[in-house]
Amino acid sequence: MGIHKEGFKTIIISFFALSILVWIVNASLPHFPFITITFGFLALLFWLAIISFFRYPKFSVVENLSQVISPADGKVVVIEKVKMNEFLEDERIQISIFMSPANTHMNRYPISGNIAYYRYHPGKHLVAWLPKASTDNERATVAIENSNLTIMVRQIAGAVARRIVCYSKEGQEVRQGDQLGFIKFGSRVDVFLPLDAEIQVSLEEKVRAGKTILAKV
Repeated sequence: MGIHKEGFKTIIISFFALSILVWIVNASLPHFPFITITFGFLALLFWLAIISFFRYPKFSVVENLSQVISPADGKVVVIEKVKMNEFLEDERIQISIFMSPANTHMNRYPISGNIAYYRYHPGKHLVAWLPKASTDNERATVAIENSNLTIMVRQIAGAVARRIVCYSKEGQEVRQGDQLGFIKFGSRVDVFLPLDAEIQVSLEEKVRAGKTILAKV
């Protein structure tokens, strides 16, 4: 388990900010040690929670061209057929994974291949599990293609998440399980698969990035 590079700045700033708050409370209430100790303990717990949010497991992914792996930790909230209107112009099976603040938030490439398309879209910050979040919220869309198939992955910001980090560039060659990006403080990832994909997950199932098989192709 490691700390993701996207969290270093936040962790350092929050440490100094919380330290200053604890010092202010201690200086303001010198005759109430119970209050200052309690506040300091709560501040420490909050800081540890921030560190925990930026954790990510380190492991190797064995490439398998016949499998699509989960790009995110979280819970499957949507499995449905949809008509695409961005880059892909056909019908697809959409699998949506909701990431709570307790999940790890590093996203991984579900297949190996080349980045055929990448776009960042500014937008709203609706609650991530709403259907409109997929097209109305701030999001980053990536299409990956190889000799077997083309799939699309969409990182979606939520009501709390305010920053999407995506490392994809068009023409880039990527490997299954490598880092696709990071979404800060809870959100959702959509995966759009061919209609003939054999779905291996069900609604409400908990999945893990780089480990759970979403579909066989």
